[in-house]
Amino acid sequence: MTAGAPPAADRGLGRAAAPRPAVLALGLALLTLIVFLPALDNGFVDFDDNLYVYENPQVRAGLSWEGVLWASRAEVAGHWHPLTMLSHMLDVELYGLDPRGHHLTGVLLHVVNVVLLFAFLNAATGSAWKSAAVAALFAVHPLRVESVVWIAERKDVLSACFWLLAMLAYLHYARRPGPGRYAAVAAAMALGLTAKAMLVTLPAALLLLDVWPLGRLRLGRSGPPGKALGGLVLEKVPLLLLSLGASAVTFTTQAVTMQPLSTIPLVRRLSLAAVSYALYLGDTVLPRGLAVLYPLPAAVPPGRALAAALLLAAVTALALARARRSPYLIVGWLWFLGVLVPVTGIAQAGPQASADRYTYLPSIGLAIALVGGAAELLAHRPRLRRAAAAAVAIAVLALAAATRVQIATWRDSETLFAHAAAVTDHNYVAHLNLASLYGERGERERAAAHLRAALAAAPGSPEVLGGAADALIAWGRPTEALPYVRRALAAFPGDPQLHRTAAMAFDALGDEEAAIDHLRRAVALDPGDADAQHGLGALLLRRGEGDGALAAFRAALALDPARRELYPVVIRLLAERGRDDEAAVYRAAEARLAAGGSDPAGPATIPTRSPP
Repeated sequence: MTAGAPPAADRGLGRAAAPRPAVLALGLALLTLIVFLPALDNGFVDFDDNLYVYENPQVRAGLSWEGVLWASRAEVAGHWHPLTMLSHMLDVELYGLDPRGHHLTGVLLHVVNVVLLFAFLNAATGSAWKSAAVAALFAVHPLRVESVVWIAERKDVLSACFWLLAMLAYLHYARRPGPGRYAAVAAAMALGLTAKAMLVTLPAALLLLDVWPLGRLRLGRSGPPGKALGGLVLEKVPLLLLSLGASAVTFTTQAVTMQPLSTIPLVRRLSLAAVSYALYLGDTVLPRGLAVLYPLPAAVPPGRALAAALLLAAVTALALARARRSPYLIVGWLWFLGVLVPVTGIAQAGPQASADRYTYLPSIGLAIALVGGAAELLAHRPRLRRAAAAAVAIAVLALAAATRVQIATWRDSETLFAHAAAVTDHNYVAHLNLASLYGERGERERAAAHLRAALAAAPGSPEVLGGAADALIAWGRPTEALPYVRRALAAFPGDPQLHRTAAMAFDALGDEEAAIDHLRRAVALDPGDADAQHGLGALLLRRGEGDGALAAFRAALALDPARRELYPVVIRLLAERGRDDEAAVYRAAEARLAAGGSDPAGPATIPTRSPP
């Protein structure tokens, strides 16, 4: 097959007169850039952006060899994704902590992804206009906002970039197989996996591409010439091994947040998955009520789950019935179903039932099926083509307008969570974050109202119970806080943040022994928690246990060298013990810190609980 020529099986994205591909690619890039430029006016949000960027000491330090080594082994928010963390470090190196620069990187990566998608489809099918339509729908849909505009979700757009590069490399390999070209596919996939584990489904997606548009897989005796299924599967074994390795790492790093079957039974997980698929379809056709988080429902009505399952079965049956005549339908549909599998909630991690960001790559399959189906319907109706082109243009403009509105909801933490609380029911995460935000502002009545809403929505959630305890402690009511944190710890004794909250409560009540005990448990559960180390050192120093305080403070500085208020304390404790050489090292580090002007980390007290 020559470059740019469509395969024989291509009926959904057939040839059509179009400008040069470079012109269309430029137009798509400009469209995407114009739609997402308002994101540069947004700030950081207090929802994982702190963990990934502005409160992460390694990221704040910028790009360095030490940072590269740290990223290669660090787990952030339950994920191992060194390439993503390096990209955040590079942003700090380029822009400091100005959120405009960090948003610009996310937008530019999305622009690149849109162009790569168009380049692949155009090269594989020779259908420039329809390839552009697929790319445009992917580019400007409001479901893309979370992946592009949420700085902490950089991993989505970055990993997708390597996914699409792997597709282009696979296209070249399929046309002229060779070890070098296969190695390029594997390298792109491996790099993508270090940005986000979502690429574990890439080998299956490539197998779908073998059916359409590449035409490498025989569909039957009457199908086009091609290889047998077994050979194409064996061809992907090295890629499958990469997927298995990444899956093992993901299950290990997310073990703490994984919900056991005793908490969410398998039948409920499957019901939630079916309903989530249906919701994604609905939001693709009519995006409304989009929010940063959709909480897990207490129960799934059997009728709703059955209706969702029947819908999925009906669409699958229709696509299968037309598989030989319109292979793009079954490929696009199975792409949507398959790429979503890792995030359907069957292996549930976190409090969300579904998420807009999960549709970033799966939506490509739906766009292919929709555009291809529309093109086939119009193939014998030339009089309707202009009307159809106008309809596509209107749809793209309407989606772009909706995307601009959705981008504004991410302006700051307050707009983000206020919007989520308004468009979703029982969203305890949104209410808890609003309670934390208003509490920090001193707006206690508003904070208390949202705290009550969070407790009503999820009375047994450890996040809510811990958040209630944090608020009560901050309001000078530690005695009332203790029952909440005890209930949370009874259900989740392995949560280090809950132990920090308990330590704060006991310290406020004057029980230093209990406070120290809980901080030691927090450190044991999470040795990388600089706040817990810092607080433990403060309490030990108060009790006169200088050796223990010194060890804790040094651990805190090793984790976060920007805590400048600890340097004089550590230097004094080392000098008192006659360890002048070590004290000199800390004096030099303190001088470098002062010259660099880094921000201090706060007073030497027990730090507060991080937001959920």
